[in-house]
Amino acid sequence: MNDVIRLGLLRLCDAAPVILAAHEGLFAAAGLNVALSVEPSWANIADKLAFNLLDGAVMLAPLALACAGGLRGAKIDLAVPMSLSSNGNAITLAASAQSAFAAGGIEAVAAAKRPRLAVVHGFSSHDLLLRHWLAGHGVMPERDVDITVLPPAEMVGALAAGAIDGFCAGAPWGLVAAKAGLGFTAALSRDIWPDHPEKCLALRADFANAEAARLDALLRVLLHAQRLCAAPDGRQALSQLLARPEYLDLPAPLLLAALDPAQGGPAFTAPYPAPAYGQWYARQMQLWGRAPAGLEGVATRIYRPDLFLRAGGEARDIAEPPANANFD
Repeated sequence: MNDVIRLGLLRLCDAAPVILAAHEGLFAAAGLNVALSVEPSWANIADKLAFNLLDGAVMLAPLALACAGGLRGAKIDLAVPMSLSSNGNAITLAASAQSAFAAGGIEAVAAAKRPRLAVVHGFSSHDLLLRHWLAGHGVMPERDVDITVLPPAEMVGALAAGAIDGFCAGAPWGLVAAKAGLGFTAALSRDIWPDHPEKCLALRADFANAEAARLDALLRVLLHAQRLCAAPDGRQALSQLLARPEYLDLPAPLLLAALDPAQGGPAFTAPYPAPAYGQWYARQMQLWGRAPAGLEGVATRIYRPDLFLRAGGEARDIAEPPANANFD
C-alpha cells in the first residue's frame, strides 16, 4: 500500500477545496498523507492516472468518462465519489469582436470572421457547453467556427498573440483576459446550464475499492473544505492562499473576484455525485460525435453516490439533486 495519496490538479479556482485542505493541514489532521501534483494540462492528469502516477485528481467529468470508456489511450477504471464544484466557466471573446457582439451576438461575430475558439480539452464540459451555446444561436461548430484545444493557463497568451479569437475556460482565466484588456465575457456557463456540475474528484478504482477507511476520511475532509471555500467571509483568505506561487501564482485581488459566484466564479455547494450529471455529459458527448453509444452506462458505473454516502459526516445531510439534473 502506498501511504501517500497522490492527487493531481490544474491552476484553477475550482481546485480550491483540495488546495485548502492540503495547505491548512486538514488532511494531516485526519491522518492522511496527501501530496498535491500541480500539472500543466488535462492530458498530463489523464496520463498520470493511467500509469498509476496519481491516485486521483480534480478532473473534468467528460474526461473521466472518456478515460473510463477507453476513448483516449488505455482504459482507466475510475470512480467518482463526489463533485467538487459547479459553474465557474466563461466564454471569452477577443476585445476586437466586442462591437460586433454588441450589435448582433455571436452570430454577427461568426459572420464577420470564422472564429477560432479554444477549449481546455476535447473531452471537457467547456467543449460541450460552448457547442451547446453556439448551436443555440444558430452558429454550428465545425461549419461556422473552428474549435481547438489549449491548456487553461495558455489561453490568455494565445488570445494576446492572435492565435485564437476566444476561449471557454474555468476561473480565473476569463477574468485575467478581461483585466488585461484582451477580451470580454460573452457568456457564463451558469447561464448556459445553471448550477451545472463542473470538476469532480476522480480516483483510480483500485484505490477507491481497496482503501475504504482512507477514502471515507478523504471525502469527509473535502466536504469540510468545500464548506470553508463556499463561505463568503473566508474568500479573502482563500484568494491569498491560491495566489501563492506554488498554486495559481496570480494576484490575490483578481482571484478574489474570480472566486465570487455572483461574478460567475465556481460554487462549492453541490458535492453529491449524481449519475444523472454524468449521463447528461455522456449524451452530449455522443450528440457531438465525441463518443459512441453506450457511454451513459459508463457514467452510471463510475459515479458512486454509495461511496459518498458511506463516508458519513457531512455527507449524511446532503440530498441527491432533483430530477432537473438532466439538461437536454
